[in-house]
Amino acid sequence: MTDCAAPLRPWSPSASAAAIRARASLYRSLRAFFAAREVLEVDTPILSRASGTDPALAPLAVQRCAGRPAWLHTSPEFAMKRLLASGIGDIYQLCHVFRDDECGRHHNPEFTMLEWYRLGYDHHRLMDEVDALLHAVVPPARLQQPTVRTTFHAAVADATGLDSDMATAREFRDCLASAGVPVPEACLDDREALLDLVLGDVVGPTLGEGGPVMVYDYPASRAALAKVRPGTPARAERFEVYLRGIELANGFHELTDSEEQRRRFVAESAARERAGLAALPIDEALLAALERGLPACAGVALGVDRLLMLMLGVAHLDEVLAFPLSRA
Repeated sequence: MTDCAAPLRPWSPSASAAAIRARASLYRSLRAFFAAREVLEVDTPILSRASGTDPALAPLAVQRCAGRPAWLHTSPEFAMKRLLASGIGDIYQLCHVFRDDECGRHHNPEFTMLEWYRLGYDHHRLMDEVDALLHAVVPPARLQQPTVRTTFHAAVADATGLDSDMATAREFRDCLASAGVPVPEACLDDREALLDLVLGDVVGPTLGEGGPVMVYDYPASRAALAKVRPGTPARAERFEVYLRGIELANGFHELTDSEEQRRRFVAESAARERAGLAALPIDEALLAALERGLPACAGVALGVDRLLMLMLGVAHLDEVLAFPLSRA
């Protein structure tokens, strides 16, 4: 096994023996957490005939598989929802997922995701369970302060002084310029894309220095696969969890309306086309499952490699991956 202090040989893992053992221990703890709550572990395919249409994600295509296009999943969400619609009950999965164009200190194109769904939960109750899981597996020294919950609107206002509902594209550009964040040419007048950058590069890094911060009630435009609660303004029942400035988890009070889900897929496909991205097939099997009836539930996806990074106090994802892409 590799000592991180020693020069890496071309064939050797980038993670230390201690990190590899810590990962095995973390997997045992996660499985024990869900076993104690009688949540069933499931295993769904990583290779699929359809893919998510979210323009923010870049699925990895397999050129041809059994004579037709296929994709490595970016998350097990769609297949797990089909299991939920079949009546399987509370489930979780620990699996590898794939996203192109994601390399860096906190990214690798292949990474480990923990995803789970709880029937009858809303996003607030699921936040309670995420908090319980973090306190069950993360050493107390890494969670020095109590968990904080804040709305999306308040988190943006606290970090930038901007009103996320009312600020203009120019105000977001000025905020990014003040923070030294470069704005791609294609995003200069795209308010939603600019808000994405503000959240990811200005607000997120300020969150969770001493303990978890859970950001909830997102703008309706950022609902993804979450329910939208009517109001003025309407809010998406979605949350994200941050620790030491790193996004750890993304959860939803799940949308169960198949027609609304189809409308969002079509809107995402149109956004992909406007951005010059490859067209992707809509997952008709998921929509058919929603038409049959997805039980009321909440679900969350948590980045296991990032969690392990934070538990071990290391600075780079490569320090917890046996073989990141550069060595795979």
